Amino acid sequence: MERRIKVTFLGPVASFSHQAAVEFFGESAELLPRISFAHTLSAVQQNEADYAIIPCENSTNGAVVQTFDLLADPNNFYRDVKVCGAHYLTVHHCLLARRSVFTRPYDYGSVTKLYTHPQAWGQCESFLGADLKGIERQDVSSTSKAADIVSKDTERSAAIASRFSAGHYGLEVLKEHIEDKGDNITRFLVLRNSGSECTESGPLSDPINFRTPELSTSPVARKTLISFTVRQDTPGALADALLIFKSYGMNLTSINSRPSQKKNWQYVFFVECQGATLGEDDKAVAEILYRLQSVTEKCRHLGTWSE
Repeated sequence: MERRIKVTFLGPVASFSHQAAVEFFGESAELLPRISFAHTLSAVQQNEADYAIIPCENSTNGAVVQTFDLLADPNNFYRDVKVCGAHYLTVHHCLLARRSVFTRPYDYGSVTKLYTHPQAWGQCESFLGADLKGIERQDVSSTSKAADIVSKDTERSAAIASRFSAGHYGLEVLKEHIEDKGDNITRFLVLRNSGSECTESGPLSDPINFRTPELSTSPVARKTLISFTVRQDTPGALADALLIFKSYGMNLTSINSRPSQKKNWQYVFFVECQGATLGEDDKAVAEILYRLQSVTEKCRHLGTWSE
């Protein structure tokens, strides 16, 4: 009997991460919620799971800093974890409440307290400012946790979460599509343990195509994520590093930075790049990493994947 793959995601159940895991891996995978970003990645590092899926950035609210802090990995906790795929989830936020608390479907004007993940506030500011201005806001670990809290709360509280969460927790949708932008999209990274035999070879070696292997021979765009730190006292050190990518024809599709956690005011830079010519990326990436060693304090290849 073929073993079901194990996938960790940021829980609790019914989170956007859960929804992304279902969309990407399908119902046949064993989906395992974890209480934090760190626990999600640790399960992969320790081979308790084959893959993890975590949010990386949102088209409205920018980078998910918890993910980049983990990828910076100052203590080398996740040395074997590599990015191997990406999934784009269209995020539609809803205002949810208990059915027994609100008598009318759109009676959200009497809400006394709101719960959601910090990322969601910034994605719904227009609605909140117009219809729920001044209402107490409570940050929680995920939008699904907000739905869970409200489902047990006897006060006139509400959650900002997904319709997916509403169905799981038995909540009423007071108003849907409250996000500022209709094309509000969150990008998730799929990660694996680079030393795992299960994910290193076989049909799961490219999770992008593991459900449709006939697509694996088609030309696809490939992206690479590289992190590095530069000397703080060297003028032009960052420019020197970035020029290496240009010399190999790499388009920089994203640049982020996070504190290194090693020295004050030193940053880890995350460069996501894409080659101009399909099929030549691997050689270019290897040469870029080699040349980066001479102009950076430390550099690391965090993964190459197909999109």
